[in-house]
Amino acid sequence: MASVSATCPGFQPLFSHSNKTGRAAGLKLVSVGWAKYTGFPSLKASRFRVSCSAKPETVDKVIEIVRKQLALKPETVLTSETEFVELGADSLDTVEIVMTLEEEFGINVEEESSQNITSVQEVADLIEKLVQQKAQGES
Repeated sequence: MASVSATCPGFQPLFSHSNKTGRAAGLKLVSVGWAKYTGFPSLKASRFRVSCSAKPETVDKVIEIVRKQLALKPETVLTSETEFVELGADSLDTVEIVMTLEEEFGINVEEESSQNITSVQEVADLIEKLVQQKAQGES
């Protein structure tokens, strides 16, 4: 069995072994058609690594802002995997979260991008990308 390691902040493995069907618990089976290959040639290694682009401090700041904007109780657990809909957020809440993040990080999130945001990790990744683009533009 391949081992799994992660560098994502807040990442918690959903499984440690395969279930009776041979699939990892909590994961969806996705099939991808390859014309010439019978599998994923890049996944032949015995180790699988998950990495995220957002820094832990960015994820933490997003969590702090989401908690404040949605007036969540301190005992409400938020991780990078938390989806806004799980917290009862509607589209207006998401817009308010994005506006607060724009002010906090000095960025501008395009409307098209903000409509596709559903989780803390997606927001943090988008912020990292926009902050990096802004820094490159100022250079």
